[in-house]
Amino acid sequence: MKQRILAVLLALFMVVVSACGAGSGGVNSKTDGNTAGNNTAKGNDPGTEEQVELRIMWWGDQKRADKTNEALKVFQEKNPNIKVIGEFAPASGYFDKLNTQLASGTAPDVFFLGGNVVDYANKGVLLDLDPYVGGVLDLTDMDQSMVEYGTFEGKLQHISVGANARGIVANTAMFEKAGMPVPEDGWSWEDYARISQEISQKLGKGFYGTYDFTVDGMDIYLKQRGKQLYEMENAALGFEMPDALEWFQYWADTAKTGGVVTPELQVSNPPGDTSKSLIVTGKVAMNLIPSNMFSAHQSLTEDPLIMVQLPRGPKGTGVVFESSQGISGYSKTKHPEAVAKLMNFWINDDDAAHILGNDRGVPVTSKKRTLLEGTATPEEKIIYDYTSRVSNATKAEPFAISYNMPGFAEFSKLAETTMQEIGFGRKSVEKAVDDFYNSTVKIFESNK
Repeated sequence: MKQRILAVLLALFMVVVSACGAGSGGVNSKTDGNTAGNNTAKGNDPGTEEQVELRIMWWGDQKRADKTNEALKVFQEKNPNIKVIGEFAPASGYFDKLNTQLASGTAPDVFFLGGNVVDYANKGVLLDLDPYVGGVLDLTDMDQSMVEYGTFEGKLQHISVGANARGIVANTAMFEKAGMPVPEDGWSWEDYARISQEISQKLGKGFYGTYDFTVDGMDIYLKQRGKQLYEMENAALGFEMPDALEWFQYWADTAKTGGVVTPELQVSNPPGDTSKSLIVTGKVAMNLIPSNMFSAHQSLTEDPLIMVQLPRGPKGTGVVFESSQGISGYSKTKHPEAVAKLMNFWINDDDAAHILGNDRGVPVTSKKRTLLEGTATPEEKIIYDYTSRVSNATKAEPFAISYNMPGFAEFSKLAETTMQEIGFGRKSVEKAVDDFYNSTVKIFESNK
């Protein structure tokens, strides 16, 4: 009798244990999207991948944050063993925050950088990504210039996630009103000066051919002549005073013909502020802009705008398909392979491309640019067409990649001041450029 009772109790015990096991699995699969049960549903072997957590930080507004968070959600769905925590800050305070975290050893696993990436590479705080290339990180469809941009001292430390190509935005309605043909790729700087003067004269008082982009166009002009602002490989300035004089003199001469907007108007209607730009009000016909600013200009005017490659110099246009911003991994991250997986998702995943769009520049891979062209707006198609022309031209006429020189903020302010000193007649071109070059050397040397 006792043996029969014990047998019954043992059977009941086994049923209870079995039921508890099934119930636990059922709850996890419904309430936790990152569980091993969910991995099984996706065809993965439970427990084969370590559960990891990554932090990623970027700058921008709420619109960019929403797009980024949406993309990160998709990444986590496709990689259920990786949890990603996003952080963002306005551009004005972003790098102060990042620098503080790097100094305290609490930096995110992944963070965004711009033209200042070389500063962080020199600090030794960026993750070497080479071990993951060809594995979880596929760069086969990325423009080679983008790969080179993120490579420092022979190590890949930065992945561009958006690309721009600078070019001339032209208001076609102004050219039509003046009875002039719209400029095309292949023109010269002599053409640019002549066209600027001609359209100003034909449209009359209050209309101008171009903004003055002495500062923003200087490195391009130098590249067209085999020079550049900063040679990173040699840690040296890449130009001399006569080179700068030639460029500043070009703008002073063009301004004398009436083809350039007055310095007063340039100050009150700065070209960098799209809402105040005289391009969109039909008062200035041309200006130099990065391609990702084209849509913002077109959205503010009914006048049709186009993008044309810069006038050519002795060695070509001097324009490269350049990184607008990108992501780097923290050298102290505990999960470098997961970091590389996230980077690969950003540049190669179709869903990511559709979500992120052109917010940080056009995609850096040709396949993703082609993918987005299928649903592109008319304005976006102009951008894709333009950047593709630049990308193709770069293969035939390659140029060195540009990085910000040490003390770049000081240099930019100096160049802007020099342009205004000439424009407002406070200094002759020769005196202004002589002072500019000597001060540039001092800024460079003090910031090495």
